[in-house]
Amino acid sequence: MKIALFITQLLCVLTAFVVNYSSILCGNEKNNTYTLGTASRDGIGKFYMEREISKVMGHLGASWLERPKREQEERTDLLIKGLDLKPTDKIADIGAGSGYFSFRMAKLVPQGKVFAVDISPQMVGMVRAKMAQQKITNVEPVQSTITQTKLPMNSIDAALIVDAYHEFSHPFEMATSILNSLKPGGKLILIEYRMEDPSVPIKLLHKMSEKQAKLEMKAAGFKWEKTLTMLPQQHFMIFRKPK
Repeated sequence: MKIALFITQLLCVLTAFVVNYSSILCGNEKNNTYTLGTASRDGIGKFYMEREISKVMGHLGASWLERPKREQEERTDLLIKGLDLKPTDKIADIGAGSGYFSFRMAKLVPQGKVFAVDISPQMVGMVRAKMAQQKITNVEPVQSTITQTKLPMNSIDAALIVDAYHEFSHPFEMATSILNSLKPGGKLILIEYRMEDPSVPIKLLHKMSEKQAKLEMKAAGFKWEKTLTMLPQQHFMIFRKPK
């Protein structure tokens, strides 16, 4: 009896795991948004528009985000300048991580606000700690989900995603959520390492082509506006929410 009970309980646990794991991976499978396949070394085996979604870096990579050479390697100073923010703008840093860009943008929007959005409680905690340390009042941490930014409808002027979109387990749902949170005419700045450039020293699944980005953003309802080329390793792609 004890063995039978143990086996029954084990089967229940395994069934629950499969159901939960499938829901995380498959998401919107009813309308065939995603497909499943063999996972590569750096991927999760889930594909969107033939692109395999990469594994998430997570909070253990915070030190890499804050590395001293980042500005020199990626010219993050040019990235910030290219955002062309107004002092009153409300902008969301989607996949904010440790807040590297959030706190830099906060200086540009003294009468506005930066929403530091991340799925990781640890990353959100890091942002809160920095706010207290630096006495920053115009940054607001937001705990997102795998499908929702948790930002109000039509509430922000711009959204920034830096080297994070390719890790979203539900890219269609998240892009749609971002679109909904933007005001009509609001812009999404998507930064991704250039897939087209083999000299960029980043793993393939952590790169993205301009063609693929345009395809996926169009599916969510965005209109491509332009792509800037001043960054040494990344695409600087600007999309708009239709007015």
